[in-house]
Amino acid sequence: MRLSATNAGFARQFWRSLSRFITSLLSLLVTLLGLLAFTFMLSHLSPVDPVLQVAGDHASESTYQQVRHDLGLDKPLPVQFWRYLTHLAQGDLGTANITSQPVLSDLARTFPATLELATCAMLFGAFFGIALALLAAWKPGSLLDNLARLISLLGYSVPVFWLGLLGLLLFYAVLHWSAGPGRLDDIWIYTLEPKTGFVLIDSWLSGDREMFRNAIAHLWLPVVVLGMLSMAAITRLLRAALLEENGKEYVTLARAKGASRGRILLCHLLPNVRGTLITVLGLSYATLLEGSVLTETVFAWPGVGRYLTTALFGSDVPAILGATLLIGSCFVLLNALVDALTWLTDPRTR
Repeated sequence: MRLSATNAGFARQFWRSLSRFITSLLSLLVTLLGLLAFTFMLSHLSPVDPVLQVAGDHASESTYQQVRHDLGLDKPLPVQFWRYLTHLAQGDLGTANITSQPVLSDLARTFPATLELATCAMLFGAFFGIALALLAAWKPGSLLDNLARLISLLGYSVPVFWLGLLGLLLFYAVLHWSAGPGRLDDIWIYTLEPKTGFVLIDSWLSGDREMFRNAIAHLWLPVVVLGMLSMAAITRLLRAALLEENGKEYVTLARAKGASRGRILLCHLLPNVRGTLITVLGLSYATLLEGSVLTETVFAWPGVGRYLTTALFGSDVPAILGATLLIGSCFVLLNALVDALTWLTDPRTR
């Protein structure tokens, strides 16, 4: 009898988990479809005429109509959207006017630079953000707590482009601690074989340790500037979650049993806010991937952000749509991953 009840409980849990998985998958697909529809509508709301970009401003009426027919712009909107989806399924995002190359190849070339910068900035922000939040929750209202709150406030308040320009002025022009804009000096940038697209990995695999040190010298300043944004968010939200848990009854019971402040913080409070921690880490990483436009522009970092900026100034609609779709897809997928990890690691969400 007990075995049957256990099997029934497992069956209910399985079907409940399966139902949640299917619902989440359908929600993800609907969100991605909405993103595709949004990027498609952007191309039609743009004041730039894609026909003139291809045919030129001085094209004749017959040439204009022929190019418009070739691009499918003479078809109804639902037909154009279906054509957009079929081309997208084949990996065709159009041809960028600024490079005369397929947008997909441009994104494949620039995205590793953005991913490398955002990942290093995320590691920096996560390490110092979690450390500051733990120090703030160690003694609320103390000097450390006020310092952590000040740093998080500055990270939110100071514009990232201004911080980048100030960092270049101080650490590159005055102190010469940074190697300046770009990913490598000119003496190495044309000799490095791009095996993975990540300059740290490629320079290490090349065996040239001087090149590897030069890559680090170029990378550390934009990482710190961009990482300040994630560090501020992690410190602020994790500190608030830890202080909220600190006022609950199980913490009072642990203190009554003689548990030290460090044990309560690391063994009781931190595990109970892991859902919040996973959420803020995932959202911060997504924000870094989509918010690196200004940082890449200031530091001449050849990533998707700088590619998008160049496309905006050049009114390059295919490049703008491709970059927007890539960044939006990363944000949607990271949000779905955060929800899944939170559900798997925190039993309270189940």
